Amino acid sequence: MFKIKMMPSETEVLLPAGVQLTELEHELREDNIPFGCKSGACGACVIEVLDGLANLNNKEEDEDEFLEMLGFSGPGFRLACQCQLNGAVTLRVAK
Repeated sequence: MFKIKMMPSETEVLLPAGVQLTELEHELREDNIPFGCKSGACGACVIEVLDGLANLNNKEEDEDEFLEMLGFSGPGFRLACQCQLNGAVTLRVAK
């Protein structure tokens, strides 16, 4: 089990290795990530990874291009619906 810490509430959730971050939808009450289509097409679930970026699967080129189109450039921004958990991470919903 790996810890996901959500900021700014500092809510912590434990999820098993290999799960998609979409599982957070059922675990969080505060700082909930607004999952939309869950397929990387709508951009509703943009997150900023504050710590543990290496503990998520690699960002695909199309995800990176879509994030840049939405105005979120840099390695720390991800579409939560495209992330697979491989270790502890600290996140916040990007604004």
